[in-house]
Amino acid sequence: SPALHAEERLLLRTPRDRRPRTQRTMADTEEPVAAEETAEPVAEAVVAAEEEPMDIEAALKAVLKTSLCHDGLARGLHEAAKALEKKTAKLCVLAQSCDEAAYTKLVEALCAEHNVNLMKVADGKELGEWAGLCKVDPEGNARKVVNCSCVVVKEFGEETRALSILMDYFKKK
Repeated sequence: SPALHAEERLLLRTPRDRRPRTQRTMADTEEPVAAEETAEPVAEAVVAAEEEPMDIEAALKAVLKTSLCHDGLARGLHEAAKALEKKTAKLCVLAQSCDEAAYTKLVEALCAEHNVNLMKVADGKELGEWAGLCKVDPEGNARKVVNCSCVVVKEFGEETRALSILMDYFKKK
């Protein structure tokens, strides 16, 4: 039951958990780093990243990455159709390399019916990589990328510069 007393919780713990707990902090094992040394390069990198121009494809990639981190993506036809029908979809991305005409027709019709912004990208492998359908090696390169024809963003996560660029693009369209 959720209202277990402290004594009862001690009895339910495994033998490994019954050992006395000692807390070690990072300060116990590492030397302190001056805050001034690390703060400046990070601030400069953020300013440099904000100043460089971002095209629509780079903005879409950043929005999909942010949405993936916040568990806001529906990948594949089944998940995308469910999100579109439930009206939780905020943005839909469709690969132009999709062979199945009925597939694209269904997604386009659902987006039009529920007033969801639809964006098309050239390659399904690239869309799969952006949607997190791949393995990443230690160097940061994508391996074993799975083709993905449709991705729906249900939750953007946080307000970013890339999201504002994407929304401005759809307002102009």
